[in-house]
Amino acid sequence: MKFAGLTDNPDQKKIEHGNPIDWNQHRFFGKEEAKVWERLMVDVGYKGNTETEEWKYGYTFTITAKTKQ
Repeated sequence: MKFAGLTDNPDQKKIEHGNPIDWNQHRFFGKEEAKVWERLMVDVGYKGNTETEEWKYGYTFTITAKTKQ
């Protein structure tokens, strides 16, 4: 299963999730754009937390025994 989220601090968030080897991130320039991306990721099957107020970076990774959700 894949995880998708939003954060304002991707370096810290990557550490919190256990430094996933397939970590992927990209920058957003508006909160609406970020929230649409997040909702789309959840709609296509990614697990995620849609309650966060952070939005500057979107990230994805594969959930494994070594990563943290």
